[in-house]
Amino acid sequence: MKANKPLLEVSEYNAEGYSPMIDYQSWRVAMLNYIDELETDKIDNFQCHEETDEVFVLLEGKCILFCAEVDEENNIVDIVSWDMEPNKAYNIKRGVYHTHTLSNDGKVLIIENSDINDSNSPKILIDDTVRYKLGQLVSVLWS
Repeated sequence: MKANKPLLEVSEYNAEGYSPMIDYQSWRVAMLNYIDELETDKIDNFQCHEETDEVFVLLEGKCILFCAEVDEENNIVDIVSWDMEPNKAYNIKRGVYHTHTLSNDGKVLIIENSDINDSNSPKILIDDTVRYKLGQLVSVLWS
């Protein structure tokens, strides 16, 4: 007799912040919803993933992706931003420092390796000067 195996798994996440939804072998699907700590005046770092790309898809609201160009000492020398459009896949390449900000109604689907963690995702701490620049970019894109 064959054991009953579920045919479908349905996941939902509507709280603030980030939550893994589905892990399968080496990949993960997660949700990122608005959270206060991603307001530009509260962002404290850019991170990168040394072993994998990371894909973002805007589902609702607004989200801006910020990618940092860094020098050989990992100092941020420039920031490039994208105001995400719904239903488009944005692939942050392996080794690119990035962060993001969301509107209060923002919801983003994330596809990433399931083993992303602090040991393979270094961070660059940022100061008020960089936070100010992030705020300026948001003002221009969302005005």
